[in-house]
Amino acid sequence: MKVLQLCIKPPFPTVDGGTMAMNSITQGLLREGCEVKVLAMESDKHPADRAKMGEEYLGQTGFESQYVDLSVKPLAAAAAMLCGESYHVSRFRSEAFAARLRAILERETFDVVHLESLFMTPYVPLIRSLSAAKVVLRSHNVEHVIWQRVAASTPYGLKRWYLKHLALTLRAYELEHINDYDGVVCITKGDADYFRQHGCRRPLTSIPFGVEPEDAANVEVEPASLFHIGAMDWLPNRESIEWLLEEVWPVVHREVPQAHLYLAGRKMPQRWMDARIEGVTVVGEVPDAGYFIAGKQINVVPLLSGSGIRVKIIEAMAAGKAVVTTTVGAQGIDYTDGENLLVADTPEQFAAQIKRLVADQEYCRSVGEAAARLVAEHYDVKRLAAQLLQFYDKIEKR
Repeated sequence: MKVLQLCIKPPFPTVDGGTMAMNSITQGLLREGCEVKVLAMESDKHPADRAKMGEEYLGQTGFESQYVDLSVKPLAAAAAMLCGESYHVSRFRSEAFAARLRAILERETFDVVHLESLFMTPYVPLIRSLSAAKVVLRSHNVEHVIWQRVAASTPYGLKRWYLKHLALTLRAYELEHINDYDGVVCITKGDADYFRQHGCRRPLTSIPFGVEPEDAANVEVEPASLFHIGAMDWLPNRESIEWLLEEVWPVVHREVPQAHLYLAGRKMPQRWMDARIEGVTVVGEVPDAGYFIAGKQINVVPLLSGSGIRVKIIEAMAAGKAVVTTTVGAQGIDYTDGENLLVADTPEQFAAQIKRLVADQEYCRSVGEAAARLVAEHYDVKRLAAQLLQFYDKIEKR
């Protein structure tokens, strides 16, 4: 089977949860014997670093990219608002990208065109006009739900009003185009249920994010060490860390003074880099996320808004780390609370779960070991790629 994978940013090297999710599809399909071609947008925020990709990846994927200016433009945002269009979507419309896609479709034939996220869907009419390939949307999130939740947690004012407007226009687009595809692959069952309940009549399935088994880094684990790793240019991540530092950490530091929190990730706000919070080390971007995770004990992910599945939680669980998160953070994961994942939704509950793990090292180890078993059993890349191919076959027969 020959698959064209359209990505909103270069999926490799993996620098965040989104790239990890996209690259897991690429690698899984390649391992299943598929021919995969990757066409990605690149931008100032996410450039295509071919030197880091390496000759093997470039050769395997026939990687191509097109630069698109994805910076936020106030005039374009205002025009979209006046027209009632989704500015989230219109930012990803590019004549240059369309021309690159056209050239590929005119010279190559594909069985499936796999769209990574809603923001690749403006190109469906062009694909239909040039190719008989089946068009599959991989929905990483119910996108408008993220912005609804962000708006709801924003204080009343102009910013909240505008975020609600963005969520409404994005919802209108998402549901209007829900049947434009030959199939939809959601990352979580909850997202699939949402689409089904809101009128999706196309073949629909849920296939979670997968990870490849890796040898654990030979690193000494620091006792009572907490960590969070995530790209800080994603608004829900910044929101969650603000909540952690303001609402949770003072309680943890008072009751568990030996605990130490490490914050890592790209685009770390300078105010946190400059802050001197007792018991907190702001690391910023790390050269090797796996090595960083291996040396820490407890992953804290206090996510308050979002949809889909949190890739970084799966990565930490695969490394055998105990994870404390919220109900929002845990959604999409087939977990058992208290056994392989700890869930808490208030500052008091969150602090209590951390205190429990630090105080009972045997329990902390057992949660991490159970988490690693869960990921090995349910989130293996090869097994999930086989499920995706079965879904492709179902669509082709249809």
